[in-house]
Formats: sequence, C-alpha cells, structure tokens
Amino acid sequence: MGDNLKANYFILVRIILMLAFCFYGLMDKANDTGVSVRVLLLVSFIIALMALREFAKKERQLFFLIAMAIAIGVLVGLEGSSFVLLLYFIAFELLAWFGVKLRWYFLAYLLIFLKGDEEMLTHFIIITMMIVCYTQHQFVFLSMQKQLLLDTISGQQLKRDIENKEYKVQADLSQALHDKLGHSINGSIYQLEASKVLISKDPDRAGDIIQKVIDNLRTGMDEIRAILRKERPEKKKMALLQLHELMADCNDKGVAAELVTEGDLSVIPNNIWEVILDNAFEAVTNSMKYSKCKRIDVNLVVMNKMIRCSISDDGVGCENIVDGMGISGMRSRVRSVGGSIDFEAEAGFKVSMLLPI
Repeated sequence: MGDNLKANYFILVRIILMLAFCFYGLMDKANDTGVSVRVLLLVSFIIALMALREFAKKERQLFFLIAMAIAIGVLVGLEGSSFVLLLYFIAFELLAWFGVKLRWYFLAYLLIFLKGDEEMLTHFIIITMMIVCYTQHQFVFLSMQKQLLLDTISGQQLKRDIENKEYKVQADLSQALHDKLGHSINGSIYQLEASKVLISKDPDRAGDIIQKVIDNLRTGMDEIRAILRKERPEKKKMALLQLHELMADCNDKGVAAELVTEGDLSVIPNNIWEVILDNAFEAVTNSMKYSKCKRIDVNLVVMNKMIRCSISDDGVGCENIVDGMGISGMRSRVRSVGGSIDFEAEAGFKVSMLLPI
C-alpha cells in the first residue's frame, strides 16, 4: 500500500460507502416507482458536496457537511425511506467530525427504527459495519498515527540532545586547545625572537631561552594530549546516555526495556557507535510500532576484535522478513563499516550485529 493511500484510505472507504448507499437508494426507488429527474439531481448534488468537502480547507469542510445533511434530509423527506442509508452515513460523518467519545457511536442503533421490522436485521448489520469502520479509524488508526508521530519527535529530540552535547564537547575542546596551545605558542614566539637578538651577543643566555622554549612546548604538547584523551570517554558516555534514554522512553510507554553491556566500551570507535545507535533506534522503534511486545532487550558485548550487539523483543514476530527501508538501512550501515547483520523473526524479532573494532 502506497504512502498516499495509507494516509487517505479512510477517504476512499467513506466515498465507497456513500456511493454504495446512493446506488442502493436509486435501485430501490427504481423498483418501486422509477427514478425521477429530481432524485437524480439531488443524489448528484449530494455526491458533488462530498467531493467538494474532501478538497476544501479544514475550516470550510463543516459547511459542506451541514449542506450534505440538509440535502440528504430533503431527499429522504421527499422520496421516502429508499435513501435512509444516507441518513446513517451523515450521522456517522457528524460524529466523526465532532470527535465524540466511543459510546456516542452506539446511539446510531436507534436509527434502525427508521425502517420497518422486516429490514431491521439488515440495517443492524449495516450500522454495525459502519461503527467498526469509523471507530477503527477514529480510535485506533488516528491514535496509532499520533503515537508514531510522538515516537518520531521523541527520537529526533534525543538525537538533537546528543548532538548538542557533542557540540558542547567540541566547543570546550576548542576553547581548551586555544587557551593551552595559543598562550604556549605566543610565549615561545616572543622568547625565540629574544634569543635571535641575543644569539650573537650572549650565546649562553640565548641557549637558556631556547631550552625554556623547548621545555614550554613539550609541556604544551603533554597538556594537549591530556585534553584529547579526556574527549574520548565523553563520546562513549554520550552514546551510552542515548541508549539509556531510549530504554527509559520504552519503559515510560509500558514496554520493559533493558540495556546490558560487557567489556571495555571505550575501545569502540566513533563510527561504530553511530552504527550501533542508528540501528538500535530503528530496531526499537519498529518493535514499539509493530511487534506488540512487552519487553525489549539490547545487549552490547565488546570482545577481542569484534563487537556483538543484539536488539530483541518478545512480540509477535513475522513469517517473512521484508527488506523495507528500515531493514535495508540497517544492512547498509553495518556493511559500510565491514560488519555483518542477521534477523530472526520466529519468536519475537531479533537483530544481531557483528562489528569490527
């Protein structure tokens, strides 16, 4: 199903329902007394209003909905119960528009009494079908869509937080290098300029100055190495923080999630951390969306020359693993660093990665 159809499937469902009800009314009318021009014009007008409503801006759609309700009321009033199904349709449209609670939809069963006793069962089934269609969209699909949006925003916010922390570390590093290296080099330049003047007049003093410059630069290099050594564990801490926050987000949504690590994480290169984080986000997000799981486990083990990372859930799994954009992206990221990746879907869903150090 294409993305456009996924986004607008309920419009298609409603259009099919309305056309079916119009066709039923026309056929019922034709069997009784024949279809008049007036009936055809009213039905055409109602269908046109439906089409205009779908293309209208949000604030104008209610106007077309009210116009449809009036037109359908006139049609039923003038032509009898042949078009009563259109009253059901407009009732559900109004309920959906105003976003009423679930229990209000069941009041639609009162409309059954608009028909005779011999047709009550048929109309009961039709109203039940419409309740399922509308409530499934209003209370299941839209809530899932909202949750997916919140998950996406949450994931993006986590990534922004980590990026901001990385920028801060880089800014602190730049400032520290400027403070240490800048002052050291400037001082050394002044001393070398002085030794240049003194080297012919007072060689001993010039030699002492040069030696001080050497000592000063050596100290500066030691300080720079210390600053650079500090920066590496910071990246590890930020990556771990992001993984822990991902687990916490799952726990907040009612899915038990745990991160277990083994080995020296500080040896993991930065590009491997990026693969682990991106694939963990992808796998966990998919588990939350589709697997109906109650638990997610992320295991990260650093071995001698390899890193083993697995993300698994206890959800429904799937019979066939389809390489969509998410799975293809995970494969591509792992292959780009010379690693391997496998997927298992028999008992829940599991992603297993082997990555080089």
